[in-house]
Amino acid sequence: MPTSGPITKQGSIKRQGSKRRASCLGGGQPQTPKEVPWDLFDRLLVPLVSCHGAAIVLSTLLNVLRISQVSTFALFIWFALSTTGAVMFYHLLKVSASGKGVLVTGCESPLVWHLARHLDDMGFTVFAGFTQLADSEEASILKDESSGRMKVLQLDPTSETQMLETSLFISENLPDGARGLWAVIHCATWVALGEFEWIPFNVLRKAIDVNLLGTARLTQIMLPLVRRANGRLIFLSSALARIPSPVRGVQCATQAGIEGLATCLREELRPRGVDVSVVAAGEYVAGTSWLNDKLLMEQASQMWARLSDEQRRVYGKEYFEHAIRSLEKYTKVTADFTPAIRSLVDATIRTFPLARYTPVTRAEKIQTIIAQHLPKSVYDAIYHK
Repeated sequence: MPTSGPITKQGSIKRQGSKRRASCLGGGQPQTPKEVPWDLFDRLLVPLVSCHGAAIVLSTLLNVLRISQVSTFALFIWFALSTTGAVMFYHLLKVSASGKGVLVTGCESPLVWHLARHLDDMGFTVFAGFTQLADSEEASILKDESSGRMKVLQLDPTSETQMLETSLFISENLPDGARGLWAVIHCATWVALGEFEWIPFNVLRKAIDVNLLGTARLTQIMLPLVRRANGRLIFLSSALARIPSPVRGVQCATQAGIEGLATCLREELRPRGVDVSVVAAGEYVAGTSWLNDKLLMEQASQMWARLSDEQRRVYGKEYFEHAIRSLEKYTKVTADFTPAIRSLVDATIRTFPLARYTPVTRAEKIQTIIAQHLPKSVYDAIYHK
């Protein structure tokens, strides 16, 4: 866990054997609501709305021409059943994992560690990138408990040298018969927490370097390998890309940048046969496996000490502590990574992946819709009381 910044979290924690791993995926009792299959909902929404419109038009036309007295409802049911069946067939098509290589970055975090392990179990050749590979207990366990296909790599998202070395290593260690790399899954992250004025510039720069610039440069380097395989790029983002969140403004900005980059890449790479997906996960980073009370307050103290006398006078210690303690609620729940991992896996194995997956709770989905589609005054009235 970095200590150079005021309030940071990188997801690197000590693992306590199988008990620790079980608590992250299905072994504990998650306190989050049951997952909603938003990906299927997103696939079906537009077709079903179109079915309703088509039923109205066709029913009206048949009745006006006196060809048939069929009702709009009957036509809608017929169209909806046919469309749902076709969409489900389309949705469930998968590629074979055998003979495909996948690069996963940020494997020191619990979520990504389990993702790499799951992809290995499925039969992919996984290249697992760790920001600090030397003496990494997570890397050792991952290597020991996975198949011989698992390759652990030193990959700092701010080091172009390591990115180039990774590209060369992958080129030389692709599965037999593979034309290129099937997928790059960008999961490395470094989050700076605190109001924007409080965050030192070196911390702001590192957050942008890791979350945005490093991701963009690694994409550039890996694209020739991915393009050869007609593969895909997958970006782990956050619902915060579309939800304004004070004290987490830097994270909101970098996640929005990633989603903007992915949107443009999707248009540029479609003619090249490369798919681009974003997995905008919910507050999985809020669990006790990512942040704890002691670390939060220690780093808050460091940040307060770096403020100028004028800044301390303007904001005041009481306001500062209130803002920091607003994050404490994220240390009180058990993280459930299952929805985010399922979406990342789906984006990897589906023949026709979605452009954007949203493994979030109902409350987060509603908040995102309100933030995007309703007037700002409505959002403020509901969420900024």
